[in-house]
Amino acid sequence: MTTIRLHNTKTRAKEDFVPISPDNVRMYVCGPTVYDRAHIGNARAVIVFDVLYRLLRHVYGADHVTYVRNFTDVDDRINETAQNRKAAGAEGSLEHLIAERADETINWYHQDMDALGALRPDHEPRATAYIAPMIAMIEDLIAKGHAYAAEGHALFAVDSYKDYGALSGRSVDDMIAGARVEVAPYKRNPMDFVLWKPSPDDLPGWDSPWGRGRPGWHIECSAMAHELLGEAFDIHGGGNDLTFPHHENEIAQSTCVGHGFANVWMHNEMLQVEGRKMSKSLGNFFTVRDLLDQGVPGEVMRFVFLSTHYRKPMDWTEKKRAEAEKTLRKWYTQIAGLETGTPPQSVMDAMADDLNTHGVLTECHRLSQAGELEALRGALALVGLLDDKIPDWAVAQAYDLTDMEAFLSDARVTAMETKDFSEVDRIKTALLDAGVEVQMSKDGVKLTAPADFDPAALEGIL
Repeated sequence: MTTIRLHNTKTRAKEDFVPISPDNVRMYVCGPTVYDRAHIGNARAVIVFDVLYRLLRHVYGADHVTYVRNFTDVDDRINETAQNRKAAGAEGSLEHLIAERADETINWYHQDMDALGALRPDHEPRATAYIAPMIAMIEDLIAKGHAYAAEGHALFAVDSYKDYGALSGRSVDDMIAGARVEVAPYKRNPMDFVLWKPSPDDLPGWDSPWGRGRPGWHIECSAMAHELLGEAFDIHGGGNDLTFPHHENEIAQSTCVGHGFANVWMHNEMLQVEGRKMSKSLGNFFTVRDLLDQGVPGEVMRFVFLSTHYRKPMDWTEKKRAEAEKTLRKWYTQIAGLETGTPPQSVMDAMADDLNTHGVLTECHRLSQAGELEALRGALALVGLLDDKIPDWAVAQAYDLTDMEAFLSDARVTAMETKDFSEVDRIKTALLDAGVEVQMSKDGVKLTAPADFDPAALEGIL
């Protein structure tokens, strides 16, 4: 069996991955807050952990891997959209409009992530369906002296957990200095974080021992992970912006109720656009749907993401997009009609080395050049760049280039006799400029047109 090595944020080292049970490998990844379209930065974590999910399924078997990614559907931004719709005359109660907005956004999310080739997780829990386990966990924390109630709130007492800060490597003083800490009179320590907070009558809320309210963000993931994966599981993942405070707080509250929680913590780096931080004010902010609507195929987006190791900052550029599309068109044309082979060991070695997807793509280039096309097809399938069939956008149309092949072949024969290859060079250059792939060997001439080929580009060559 392939040995997978993963970088564990908790130990700051790359380690052999040893699951708690090879028959039940379990992974939890923090999902989106469903208030709007997912931007391309959001998509990076989806693709990273989809690749890991595919690798785990390949090594341990699809029936032996459980992947959970949640939806946070309790949020002020969701409420705000629903309130605006109600003010604009939308029918139904505010609660109905909030649920409608969440449903709408989750549907968008599924459509966009499906387009990127991401497999659906085995479970996609919504926070609102797990309020009772959240309340039970908070009660347990209070009973054990790790949390307290104050003015309708329930708060985690950071001082009660001696290892607080171990994941992010920060001291409590550093965290106070660098974080946006809410100063409130009911807090015993400025770093104490909310487990439960009051909810006004006109917004969603649930009855609890501390009054009508709603859960804090951090307790949601701890409760859902416990309910679906048990007290201890193998991998917890997300973007590195979640390391503190979200994941730090998850560890604190879960550990303090006696859960082993996650053995391996994995975090992907952030994304830039053309070398700059993505920002609406800079005009370089794109959702996945924006790019799809502009005609950028999901496979091309995925290729660009895979070309940078997940623990390195990634730069989305137009140049990378164009190169990715060109490469994929070539590979898809090469493997069309072939059976999907087994990924070669070189590809498995790269994947198992902390998801070295850049290394996988390098191997794909080698397989393409060597003509090992069934292995290439297997490698592309492993990293989610190929489904059961070649995507429609990349399927080359059957242009009849027989006459052009014969013309170039005759010119080549003449050149061999006269030693004057100027006409051959002229024809070849014109074909390449038109986007046609030219292959000449002792067996003859072979021309291949790309999927977006314009026959008018051949005018004047003959």
